[in-house]
Amino acid sequence: MSLLEQMTQLARQGRAASRALSQLTTAQKNVCLLKMAEALEAPAAVAAIQAANALDMAAGASSGLSSAMLDRLKLDAKRIGGMAKGLREVAALPDPVGRILDERVRPNGLRLRKISTPIGVVVIIYESRPNVTADAASLCFKSGNATILRGGKEALNSNRVIGDLLVQVVEAETGVQHAIQVVPTTDREAIPVLLSLTQYIDLCMPRGGESLIRAVAECSKVPVIKHYKGVCHVFVDAAADLAMAEAIAVNAKIQRPGVCNAMETLLVHRAVADTFLPQLAGQFTAKQVQLRADAASLAILHARLAPNTLPLKAVTEQDYFTEYNDYILNVRVVDDLPAAIDHINHYGSGHSDSIVTADEAKAQQFMAAVDSATVYWNASTRFTDGGEFGMGAEIGISTDKIGARGPMGLEELTTYKWQGFGTGQVRG
Repeated sequence: MSLLEQMTQLARQGRAASRALSQLTTAQKNVCLLKMAEALEAPAAVAAIQAANALDMAAGASSGLSSAMLDRLKLDAKRIGGMAKGLREVAALPDPVGRILDERVRPNGLRLRKISTPIGVVVIIYESRPNVTADAASLCFKSGNATILRGGKEALNSNRVIGDLLVQVVEAETGVQHAIQVVPTTDREAIPVLLSLTQYIDLCMPRGGESLIRAVAECSKVPVIKHYKGVCHVFVDAAADLAMAEAIAVNAKIQRPGVCNAMETLLVHRAVADTFLPQLAGQFTAKQVQLRADAASLAILHARLAPNTLPLKAVTEQDYFTEYNDYILNVRVVDDLPAAIDHINHYGSGHSDSIVTADEAKAQQFMAAVDSATVYWNASTRFTDGGEFGMGAEIGISTDKIGARGPMGLEELTTYKWQGFGTGQVRG
């Protein structure tokens, strides 16, 4: 079977499944999701997932994946439990399908209703994180969408085992075949072929590095919801509680540096830089975070710290645009709030940015002026996540401005249709 034939078969099967899924009741979907969670947590399943993941981890280490990327790839018992928890959370959420979004009656008596409906067939293309297999499948299933999953080769073994477990449950509980399909090949040419099938595929959502997302967006003939990268910022204002600012900055960078909502650039108001930067440096020393600092930051850190206590180098223009996904952080001293806002809007990726300040007026100005999907006042950027937003597992995070923006949950996986209820009206 040629690649075109193989992808066309997947797409056709997905289209047929989407029709069947749209007819399932809320109760049917919820029972199935709970059964999926049970299946993932069964001792034999946990062992199988971990064995497959061990193969992926070993291959990733030998191929030179960074420690941060290996962390994204790893599935321990806690993360497998997290996948199951996510499935249960999705089951507990309201069904997004069939919601009445608008109702109106025209002067001629024609009654119109706008209701939410599934999108149809959704392709998810992702790298590293095999938990995305369960997250994406559960959200698409609950919202009545068939999903075609194409993970990266680095997680191939993990994705196949997780996908097989979920498929078995759906078929056994609902009788619907091909509701969840895992692309069986790692051939990169499969992506443009699959995304050319506009008669079957309704939407593509790539999750991964900037190069992957740009490649998908450039080759796809179906709509793509994307975020190219997560260049996130924390701005420590002159009116900040510095202990709070330290805790937020450390969490935003160190808690999990390999994810898109981790901080990549720290901006510090000049009025507090002399005090705050040396105070923060000790926290980063323990993790060997490399600081790429502007001239003002370098001068402060060199003057206040013993030589070689913290990896330091001068920041470049390109660094400010870079998503590191690693223990590397840009640091810049700015003169005021407008300078911080200008920096973020110029260098940022429209993902997540935070201000730490006790001045409410400044916080409101920051939150209104920063053009990002999520802006925070006195909180870490690490909260930009479907689970943290109460959406259950997330399907992705969008930095687009048309359609979904920010964390995408169930509601963002629906479209709508209009229904008209008449009594014989005709248009004159």
